[in-house]
Amino acid sequence: MGEAGVSPGVRARELSGLGDLVYEAANADAHAEVFSVPTPEAGWDRRTAGAFATDVTGIAKGLVAAGVSEGDRVLVVAGTHHEWAKLAFAVWSVRAVLVPVSASASVERVTHVVRETRPTAAVVEGGRLLAAVAAVQRELPDLGRVWPLEEGLAEVVRLGQYMDASAVRFRRDATMPEDAAVVLYPMSTVSRRMRGVVLSHGALLSATAGVVDRMWPRLSELGPGRASALVDLPLSEISGLASLLACVVGRVRVGLSAPGSLPGLVKSFRPTVVVCSAGLLERAFEVERVRAHSTGWDSLGTFNAAAEAAVQFDRAPKKGAWRKLSRSMYDWSFAKVRELFGNRVHLVVCWGGELSQRLDHFYNGVGLQVMQVFGVPETAGVFAANAQGDRSAGSVGRALPDREVWVSREGEIHVRGGGLFSGYWADGEASGSAIREGWLATGVAGEADQGGFVRVTGRLRPQAAVAEVPGRFVVARRVASGPSEGAVVGAPVVPVADGPEAVAADGAAVESGGDAGLVAEFEARLRAHPLISQVLVIVEGRPFASALVTLVRDQLEYWRLVNGRPLSMAPEEIAGDRDLLREVQGLVYEANRSVPRHLAVRSFHVLAEEFTVQSGLVAPSGELRREAVLRAFSEEIDGLYRVRRDQR
Repeated sequence: MGEAGVSPGVRARELSGLGDLVYEAANADAHAEVFSVPTPEAGWDRRTAGAFATDVTGIAKGLVAAGVSEGDRVLVVAGTHHEWAKLAFAVWSVRAVLVPVSASASVERVTHVVRETRPTAAVVEGGRLLAAVAAVQRELPDLGRVWPLEEGLAEVVRLGQYMDASAVRFRRDATMPEDAAVVLYPMSTVSRRMRGVVLSHGALLSATAGVVDRMWPRLSELGPGRASALVDLPLSEISGLASLLACVVGRVRVGLSAPGSLPGLVKSFRPTVVVCSAGLLERAFEVERVRAHSTGWDSLGTFNAAAEAAVQFDRAPKKGAWRKLSRSMYDWSFAKVRELFGNRVHLVVCWGGELSQRLDHFYNGVGLQVMQVFGVPETAGVFAANAQGDRSAGSVGRALPDREVWVSREGEIHVRGGGLFSGYWADGEASGSAIREGWLATGVAGEADQGGFVRVTGRLRPQAAVAEVPGRFVVARRVASGPSEGAVVGAPVVPVADGPEAVAADGAAVESGGDAGLVAEFEARLRAHPLISQVLVIVEGRPFASALVTLVRDQLEYWRLVNGRPLSMAPEEIAGDRDLLREVQGLVYEANRSVPRHLAVRSFHVLAEEFTVQSGLVAPSGELRREAVLRAFSEEIDGLYRVRRDQR
């Protein structure tokens, strides 16, 4: 764990490249355990720093032998697992640039990334996306090698097995902090196509060191070798990537889990650190609340009283509110909450700025110390974080020491200082418009109190940008705005054509775990139309996919005017108009062409009003709270499936 009181982040700032992290750890203690890898028997194998460094070197030599040069891009299309980490550090060790994409991304998205970044090599998980990359390879002479992840890493290692390791060391030693390390294409439910964010080695090391510095007072309370983190974030996104790097810097043994699978792994892993999004904490609280409700109203009342006492306990400076809570109530309620996370959790790092103030108080009150962290891809994942003894519930903490935060009059958060991105890949105009006078316009709405604690209140844009208006910043229309309720008006049935990717028969249960990226791409494709504001596709636990669609109020009025509908026509009536529904139906039909048959939307409801933050259906970031929407419109969603059965 390092010397007490001295954060490992200090040393990380002195490194030139991310590849050095692996070898620094191995040189410090080759026998220190740095990774835990799941086994087929539902257990975990621990990997030492020395073994991990050996694996990384083997892959790195193979990349050099395959013709990957300094500055070349290497595409990695894969889920969250140990092979991803080995491959990423190998890419950085040879001074190449990692281009990560989720294994659940659509063919269209992967094809766009390949054509834009023109990688020299690619490692792809899954036959569908492997075929898509191989098809593009014919038109891109730069793309020399495409390996399937399942057996490709072994082939890469074989290519370099006779090469001397000095070839890798020379590349690693030549790495400079300003060298590009990653081109990241964030997934978004707001914009259909995102620009590639270029992050340098120095920016990522700076951001990672800042997070470790903030968490170190809490981590250092654990004895050597006791810090073990279970990460429930996608490595292809900046939050997961930054979390992985922070664990390596902080000498925290890390286990990687596919997003959403953490609850099933905590009992076997028993982490002392959990790294997750606010959604996981919200679901855990809801599980306990529903469990209390199912055992009777007395139990629910007791749970609510205990939850309120926990909130008051965390709020009270002298903890006098603790007297309101009996020991038996504490054991009955809070022990169960802690059991959900494995009973050994010493620290919960929550990324994204979406945890409410009340839940923040609740978890800290029950003995699970939660630290919120926030950033955007353009800030290498973080610019503010809470810390032990320096925390404000519901906030994402203060700006890191080498960063400054300013909130404009329009309510947009701006950041300057260390850790900022190098620009957008192949888009100089957008790169220049994102920063003015050193300040990055993050595209995030928020506020900062007198103590410097930052609170995130919404999302203005999916990526950073500044409009060119002399003398001031201009912000775009908020993603989440408008009335809080909407009327469901119609459930058209969409025909689904058979295609080569038809993998589920009509009426078969749909598995959604690996399809989240495809669903997000489908939703984004529909939102690209100016008439459509929000889309929520319902897949899991249903015989086929359906959707809720909301409309942009201004565009709804424009549609009424253009199509000659009377002024007296209410928004609900316009949204139910047969011609408008036919237009939306055509959009859904076209979007269905981009997904496999089992994800094709076959019926949908149109709502005249948008989901909002005020209604509790939209998170401050602008993302939909899917579970809340599903609960609020459960009857309407059930009606979608009745309509489908009736029309068969």
